[in-house]
Parts: sequence; structure tokens; C-alpha cells
Amino acid sequence: MATSEEFRIAGKDMIDYVIDYINTCGERPPLAKVTPGYLQDLIPLEAPEKPESWDDIKKDIERVIMPGVTHWNSPHFHAFFPAGSSYPSILGDILMDATTNIGFSWIAGPACTELEMIVLNWLVRMMKLPHVFLNEKGSPGGGSMQGSSSESTLYSLLAAKMRMIRRLKELNSDLDQFDVLPKFIAYISDQTLFCVEKACMIASVRRRILPTDENFILRGNVLRAAIEKDKDDGMIPLFVCATLGTTHSLAFDPLEELGPICLEHDVWLHVDAAYAGTAFICPEYRHFLNGVEYVTSLNISPHKLMRVHIDLSILWVKSRADIEKAFFVDPAIMRHEHQEDTIDYRHWQIPVGRKFRSLKLWFVLRMFGQENLQRHVRNQAQLAKEFRDLMASDPRFTIIAEVVLGLVCFRLKGSDEQNKELLDCVNKSGDIFITGTQLKEQYVLRFVVCAASTESKHIRFAWKAIEGAAGKLLQKEH
Repeated sequence: MATSEEFRIAGKDMIDYVIDYINTCGERPPLAKVTPGYLQDLIPLEAPEKPESWDDIKKDIERVIMPGVTHWNSPHFHAFFPAGSSYPSILGDILMDATTNIGFSWIAGPACTELEMIVLNWLVRMMKLPHVFLNEKGSPGGGSMQGSSSESTLYSLLAAKMRMIRRLKELNSDLDQFDVLPKFIAYISDQTLFCVEKACMIASVRRRILPTDENFILRGNVLRAAIEKDKDDGMIPLFVCATLGTTHSLAFDPLEELGPICLEHDVWLHVDAAYAGTAFICPEYRHFLNGVEYVTSLNISPHKLMRVHIDLSILWVKSRADIEKAFFVDPAIMRHEHQEDTIDYRHWQIPVGRKFRSLKLWFVLRMFGQENLQRHVRNQAQLAKEFRDLMASDPRFTIIAEVVLGLVCFRLKGSDEQNKELLDCVNKSGDIFITGTQLKEQYVLRFVVCAASTESKHIRFAWKAIEGAAGKLLQKEH
């Protein structure tokens, strides 16, 4: 067992390794090239009986771990969405791990609870959100830190479900909730992320998938027609998930259209802005939030674009009571004398325990400042537009959706099979890593500016890799 001095030496060594890894990440292939089960031949089948030295463990980082790492923070990683990363965030994680605060209640970690409340208030003001989302006395709503947008969506859906049951029971005290549960409907678009589908599965809520327009946007007239038809059929519209920045194409659903419809029909309006939400700290992107006053709950994930490490997703709710009533547990062991005067975050989630996540966001906001975070958002968007312009100069390709932030959707003019083969060729080369998706009836390739270290030279490198692979593919077919 390591002494504190041995730990000090190993800790400094680990910090040096991390810095070197981050500085040279672009020299590694972005996509791991191992096959399933590769580790079984590299490590023993049983744990060691006696302690091993740090030197031996450190050697195995490169031998065992790094071959199986997909390097999300490589400037050649252009898949999915960014995995937030920064030195301030790492420092926050270190302190979080050291304090081991499990902040299920205020008394279990006063700083854990209060820093979360304050830092989320900073973001409310940075994004100019309605004051109802502030964590302060007199505000009926507030915010909390969750692990992912998947969790935030699930909690919102469960809270909506329990709110509707309470309202129906107020109208009919003899109501059996199990009689009405099959009538609940959640509305999503054909562009909504699959995590909402998973939330509906867990919550046992029927989902209605609505078509989007030619720009992959859910329109108000489509939502209204669906709600009115379902009500005529005796169903109970419960929940609408709008997306600000869809995963497939970065489309923005219009809250000003959808919000009044949800208000009119007493439907919970949840907004998933996991990736794009960070951009709302920039005035030029704030208009996508127009209509946010209608929103019942809102989620953004700083662990994507705000330079904060996973896991950190934020859920704001207009009514604190709605989410607390859905998850309220108050055993004697967790009660304390101040619980009527503050938030106990165990009532906002399924797990009882929770991490001191606010430390890493606090460090990031302080060590970057709003100006540098805004600069980061704008730089990611500019690099994506540079890639778009390179691709637009080649008549073999077509751009599929508007480029707003760091995502460019494109395809080779040809069949879906050609585009799938192009994706396979690009990724097998090992130079860059991109992904594909289905948009309506087309298979489309996605290029995302992910790493904070990405520069113009990496954009040009990626374009040459894609252009070259396309040339070889088309030449082979002829």
C-alpha cells in the first residue's frame, strides 16, 4: 500500500504523463485499431496477491491501455460530438476525487450543494435564461447537475408523468393511475436523439414520432395536428421533446412555434440542447432560445463544448416541486435541521449519491472566463465552415444541412453504398475518424470539429484524406 510520499511522487509523475499525452495526442491514430478481447492476452486473469510498483503500472499504460484508446481529443477525431477537456476541468476532477463528497443532502456536503446552485446561476445569467431557472429563494424552479442528457431527459419525462397523474387525481380522486398510464403519449421528431426513445422505454410511455420538414425541423402545425388527433382518440398528450441542435444534422426546433401549443394543451415541453447549448453564451446564437419562456425543462451538456470533462449535464426545471415530488425520499438517516431552507439534490434524481461535479465547472469558468469560452465556440464554428468551403469547391460532393456550429453533413454524389464505402475507407486509413448517419432517405457522412486543439491545418489534412479516399473509390469503380 502506497505511503503519502509514494503517492506524491506517483501523482506528479501521472500529471507529467497527462500533460505529455495531451500535447502529443495528435500524433496517435484517432481510432483504436484493436479487436474485441485484445486485453485478455495482455493482462493476467487474476488480480495480484501483493502490491505492484507504480513504475510497473506506469509501463502498462502504454503497453496495455493506449492501444485500446480512441483519442477523442485528437485534432484528427471528427466523429460524434466533442468530449470536453481542459486542464482546469482536470484540476476540478482531482479535487472532487480527493474530497469524496457524496452530496445527497446539504448537510452531507454544504459546499457541494451550494457551489452547484451558484455556478448554475452563473450560467443562467450568461445565457440570459428566464429567472425562473435560478436556484434562489422566491424562484419556483432551478437547476441541477446530472451525468448525461439521457438522465436529464428521463428525469423530466418521469416528472411529467407524475405531474399528470397528480392533476388527474385532483379531478377524480377515485382514479386508478394504472388505468390512464396506457393513454400517455410523448412526442418526438424523427431527428430526436435515441436517448429519448430509451427514456420512453424506461418510463413505459408511448411515443409518437413526428416527421420533420426539409430542413429536419419539427414544425408547430405538425405537433398541433398530432396532439389534437390523439386527444380526439381519448389519449393524453404528456410530453414533447424539442431539440436545439440535433445530433444528426444540428437542426434547431422552433420553441416559439412549439411552446404555445404545449402551453395550450398543458403538455410538458422539454428541450434537449446537449451539444449546442454551450453556444448560447454567445449573443449571435442566443436567438435559438427564443421562446424559452414556454419551456418546462431544459438540458445542456458542458461536457461537450464547454471544455468540461464528462460527466456533467445540466437540467433546469421551471417547477422545482414537480421534479422533487417525482423522486422524493426522506428517511430519518438523511434528515437534517436545514432541509426546509435549502435544496437536497437527492430529490432531483434516481441515485441517492451524487458527485461534486460543480468543482470542475467552477474551475473552467474562472480559469477561462466567458470571453475565452465564447472564443472557443466561435473557433469551432469557423473551422467547420472552412471544411464546408473546401468541400463545396469539389463538385463530387454535396452539403446536406446548414453549418451552424461544428458539424458539417455531406455526402458523395452517388448511392448510399458508395457513401458507406467512403466512410469505411476513410476510417480504415487511420488518418481521421468520422461517422455516418441516416437523414430522411439518405445516408450522410458527418464531420465534426471536436478537439480544442484543432487548427486550420487539421481541417485541410482531413479534407485531403476524404478527397483522396473519394478519388480512389471512384477510380476503382470506373
